[in-house]
Amino acid sequence: MSPLESVDERLQQAMKLVLLATVPGLLVLFWLYGWGVLINLILASVAALAVEAAVLQLRKRPLQPTLIDGSALVSATLLTVALPPYCPWWLTVSAAAFALSGKHVYGGVGKNPFNPAMLGFAFVLVAFPQQMTLWPSSHGMDLLGGLQQVFGFSLSQTPDAWVQATALDSLRINKSLTMDELFAGNPAFGHFGGRGVEWVNLAFLAGGAFLLQRRVFSWHAPVGMLASLFIISLLCWNGSGSDSHGSPLFHLLTGATMLGAFFIVTEPVSGAKSPGARLLFGAGTGLLTYLIRTWGGYPDGVAFAVLLMNLCVPALERFVASRQEHVAP
Repeated sequence: MSPLESVDERLQQAMKLVLLATVPGLLVLFWLYGWGVLINLILASVAALAVEAAVLQLRKRPLQPTLIDGSALVSATLLTVALPPYCPWWLTVSAAAFALSGKHVYGGVGKNPFNPAMLGFAFVLVAFPQQMTLWPSSHGMDLLGGLQQVFGFSLSQTPDAWVQATALDSLRINKSLTMDELFAGNPAFGHFGGRGVEWVNLAFLAGGAFLLQRRVFSWHAPVGMLASLFIISLLCWNGSGSDSHGSPLFHLLTGATMLGAFFIVTEPVSGAKSPGARLLFGAGTGLLTYLIRTWGGYPDGVAFAVLLMNLCVPALERFVASRQEHVAP
């Protein structure tokens, strides 16, 4: 077996494990939102594979092994988790197309400086902000209703009660209610974080623990992100007042925290390479996530935090290398 074939085989095996690790989170999302999750997954996967094949043809590159290495499906799956269920079909397709195109602009697999899934997500978040806020309430629609909603041929207008603000949205615009009142009266809040989203985060935590156990990635980036987010939210936490930004547990179990910690910042190409740089990369992502959630223009912030830290990877690697040279005997 040649070295190139060995690398391709290791990549395929890693992508298979990552896809397997997303299954618990996808199942909880399906339980929570219904068929929209599956529809998004199919649309994103087909679009990602189609764009991957088209770009490879334009670049006059062989379709194999790139098309079957699983990287496009991983990007599509992560986009599925991040996008609102039942969003318009063209939104999902646009996100997947931009994600895969953004990867190939820099040379394809192994050369992309930005996380492809977060690149696609950030694109549609900036370009179509209204559609990106339409998150359904729990247990949304049956399959037929979901298809009608996604493809825009619903025979009746969607009821207003079908859509609700997320917990992060509600906290961001809150001016008068205490945290206790939000948890008691706002349907978007659960026991510790967003209703249902708590279980989604725990499912992705379980998937991440599986990947750690299989040594798909090291602990440095996930621990750096979660520890940083916990510490900054603890330092800035002012209790249950109406001006509260949420407890550390709230931030850990709401939004895309665990997805970001175990499936995004661990991406080996766009992330840092050395252990020390990975730790700093994760810590910077956690800090930026909190800053964007609390004072930025978007309720979650994981995607933009990751993309900003992608820009810092070369500086982080140089900083860690210089420190190691300084302390070397």
